[in-house]
Amino acid sequence: MYKLIAIDIDDTLINDDKEVTPATQTALEQAVAAGVVVTLATGRAYASAQAIARQTGLNVPIITYQGALVKNLLDEEVLYERYVPQDAVRKLFQYCVEHDLHLQTYIDDKLYAREENQKLIDYSTLNGTQYYIEPDWEEKLVPQKTPKMLIIDDPAFLDELSPILRSLLGDSVHITKSKPHFLEIMHHEGTKGLALEFLAAHFGCDPSETIAVGDSWNDHEMLEAAGLGVAMANAIPALKEIADFVTLSNNEDGVKYAIDKFILGAVQEA
Repeated sequence: MYKLIAIDIDDTLINDDKEVTPATQTALEQAVAAGVVVTLATGRAYASAQAIARQTGLNVPIITYQGALVKNLLDEEVLYERYVPQDAVRKLFQYCVEHDLHLQTYIDDKLYAREENQKLIDYSTLNGTQYYIEPDWEEKLVPQKTPKMLIIDDPAFLDELSPILRSLLGDSVHITKSKPHFLEIMHHEGTKGLALEFLAAHFGCDPSETIAVGDSWNDHEMLEAAGLGVAMANAIPALKEIADFVTLSNNEDGVKYAIDKFILGAVQEA
């Protein structure tokens, strides 16, 4: 029944040790052998996501930057790309400077910030991403195209900031949280849901024939777009509420369980 499965990476595909377990790796291979397209859908940059995708043996287009970039692994052809509108980039930069907020951006798949601080160092360590410092951000980076901008701060503060930025930047952007302390800004068509719909059409299948698996609120669009939306046991409560099914946690091979149940038919009902 299902022809495509899109899987989030952090706290979904990988466990808390940042590993794809052998059991989950086997399930991915079995799904591919069964003729199902297995892809990743992540907020990570392409460079970071492709490293994990290649480790798992995947060789298909993957969804990165929350859906702002869909790119082939084999020949790195860009299939779908949306940049943050330049007016929104300028407004966001100015707002963050005026309010002394830590802002990061991606240019040509490289991570940039105006200053080096612990937030940047921790983010880089978490994602295994090299960063670059550009003090003259407004002159050198603002005019360039970026698929994603990121503010790192206290979760409660970001919850208050989000509606302020929506009012400031308007409907041209998509704002979401990938983790409690990460507020991410993309083009309004840069969502995992729209990217999943694009990939389904690319592979000639209906959205009803797709599965999406995730753990955080930035996954909700693709769970809603998919024929079957699966939330991890460690997912936030709001995602579980809209999911069609809640699988095991990322430390219990929850992705494998979902593949076994809905693709391979290997899970027996109690």
